[in-house]
Amino acid sequence: MRDVVHAVDGVSLDIHPKEIVGLVGESGSGKSTLGKTIIGLHTKTAGNVMFDGRRLPFRFSASHFRRYANRMQMIFQDPYSSLNPRMTVGEIIGEGPKLLGSKPRERIKQETREWLERVGLNADHVSRYPHEFSGGQRQRIGIARALILEPAFVICDEPISALDVSVQAQVINLLGDLKESLGLTLLFIAHDLSMVRYVSDRIAVMYLGSLIELGPADEVFFQPKHPYTQVLIGSNPEPDPKLERSRTSTKIQGEIPSPVNIKPGCRFASRCPKVMDVCRKKAPKLRNIATNGKERLVACYLYEEE
Repeated sequence: MRDVVHAVDGVSLDIHPKEIVGLVGESGSGKSTLGKTIIGLHTKTAGNVMFDGRRLPFRFSASHFRRYANRMQMIFQDPYSSLNPRMTVGEIIGEGPKLLGSKPRERIKQETREWLERVGLNADHVSRYPHEFSGGQRQRIGIARALILEPAFVICDEPISALDVSVQAQVINLLGDLKESLGLTLLFIAHDLSMVRYVSDRIAVMYLGSLIELGPADEVFFQPKHPYTQVLIGSNPEPDPKLERSRTSTKIQGEIPSPVNIKPGCRFASRCPKVMDVCRKKAPKLRNIATNGKERLVACYLYEEE
């Protein structure tokens, strides 16, 4: 019998229209897998994805991708490998509308130039190739390629992790501006917690394929409930040097367990500083602990009702 890896297991996440949900967690927690499964790039083995009240196909065919391309799009992590080096910038950005065949060629060329300017590049760059641009400029091209189709929902798969720190804020601000002007709904996957807090309405935290905490961005960042989230926030660098030197650093002990044949109980139990006996026996359910009627979900026995 082959071992089975459950890269994403039992995740239930609602994303509201015109909202940005930030998705955080360590490498290997399943963030990118979840994003690619939602949009059909990974085939589901169970569960459903609902979009606009409709259940998306269990397995995406070429016709399904064409059908949903102008409703859902993805901005990829690596701006160097996600752009075809043999195509010009104009061909890359205009490829989607061309494949859909919904607009005349001259209109596509015009919109391509307009989108180059909209993401902060020169319209005359349509005839250049990706290698002639910096990482930040390439990511802007990737953003234009996704948004020229006017999607309602966009998955941003760590769109700033491969960029210089000086460029990251520019790309984040660009996405924020486009979100407001176009009324976009975004799932923003990232490692940088302070950046996620800045851009997101709500933050979801994943660990080893499961969702362990979800709530308003400021509440999750300043009042984390799950021990993993607390350690994750505590390990985030403090920009003030005096505060950074004076604070007590919290580190997660051990390595993230193998996703193959996961043991019963809470998946964080082997590394949790607050582990209890019950944590090793049965996995806690994600439950709402908010007392003000809002949504504040945590999967931890520390918050189980007596």
